[in-house]
Amino acid sequence: MIKVNFYKADNCLIGFEAKGHSMSAPHGEDLICAFVSSACLMAANTITDVIHLKAVAEADDGYLKLMIKNSANSAQDILNGLKLHLSELQKDYPENINVIISEV
Repeated sequence: MIKVNFYKADNCLIGFEAKGHSMSAPHGEDLICAFVSSACLMAANTITDVIHLKAVAEADDGYLKLMIKNSANSAQDILNGLKLHLSELQKDYPENINVIISEV
């Protein structure tokens, strides 16, 4: 299962962590993993390389974490869009994706 944890502080999303595999198909053929990976990478790249917020990012096979270091206000639309997208995928694939929101 893919678990995506969105981190929230002072009513503001400040980052996310996605980890795991959906196990819905063999490695390299798993469309659910591709959906989640693509959406998370687009959000992370937009935050760091388009709007140039300072953030700590870590990535590995089946793992991506992004935590914004300075004011996250300008990233709210991006993070909320990602959260909505992944929450909708969770409705379609509840055994493969779990979206969580944690207060930090």
